[in-house]
Amino acid sequence: MHAMVLTAPRARLRMEERPDPIPGEGQIRVKISACGVCRTDLHVVDAELPNIRYPIVPGHEIIGRVDLVGPNVASHAAGDRVGIPWLGFTCGHCRFCRDGMENLCDSPMFTGYTRDGGYATHTVADARYAFPLGEAGNDVEMAPLLCAGLIGWRSLVLAGDAARLGLFGFGAAGHIIAQIAVWQGRSVYAFTRRGDGAAQGLARRLGAVWAGASDETPDEPLDAAIIYAPAGELVPAALRAVRKGGRVVCAGIHMTDIPSFPYDLLWEERQLVSVANLTRQDGFDFLKIARKAGVRTETTAFPLNQANEVLSMLRDGRILGAAVLTP
Repeated sequence: MHAMVLTAPRARLRMEERPDPIPGEGQIRVKISACGVCRTDLHVVDAELPNIRYPIVPGHEIIGRVDLVGPNVASHAAGDRVGIPWLGFTCGHCRFCRDGMENLCDSPMFTGYTRDGGYATHTVADARYAFPLGEAGNDVEMAPLLCAGLIGWRSLVLAGDAARLGLFGFGAAGHIIAQIAVWQGRSVYAFTRRGDGAAQGLARRLGAVWAGASDETPDEPLDAAIIYAPAGELVPAALRAVRKGGRVVCAGIHMTDIPSFPYDLLWEERQLVSVANLTRQDGFDFLKIARKAGVRTETTAFPLNQANEVLSMLRDGRILGAAVLTP
């Protein structure tokens, strides 16, 4: 197999040839056809997350086919098409797992962060954390659903039944969740970097009723806002944009420091909450909804050996929609 490997903090990924991995108890080996490039991959490469295991193969929006099944796996067979998400393992016995909150597991493993991921030709996954996908849909177009879509969905659920919904950051997650929100009958307001006409144009094409810069404010207050961009300064901006009793959801795994802001922005029972990881049930629920809503991702495919260049493009805001690596 071949893999793009991160060997040290902030290093360039290096193409390596490795022996094909052998799945262990309860595991499957997957031949990868597509792996989305997520902003969380940047947080791994840029050493913005703690306890990164080096060397590590990034990538956690994986689409592929099972080509070898380990012992005691009855859920998947060779040839099955599967999706492998960020959450790669949970202990099953801590208080959070027992209470149906496996996204907060005390001893989790994460694909492309604490176990090797999808910037490769093959990977090994826990069979319990690989979603069966069937045969409908294009692999490249589906890859971003495995994180941008899943975390986007969890953040949308956390936003409640907001009729007027703001999305701060209109990249991979924003353009997926906007489609579901419009399908649900909500009014979507897209906030982007100032001057990002491409993202604002995409938002309008996908049904947003308003698109503008993140320092602008619509004429009417929002019921809720979701922040996908990892910029702490957007928290006061989002609080300023929501009505009394409104909710702001921070959807990223990492964010720059939140600046101080007057208590008046939080007062009147506005709420500020965060999203952490996902559950397997999130995945099953979201994949059904995505099919019903007819979600179509805006993707650009790149060969695996261009992973460094693609990460740089994402860092600079030069990706419209989502980028996908194809081994």
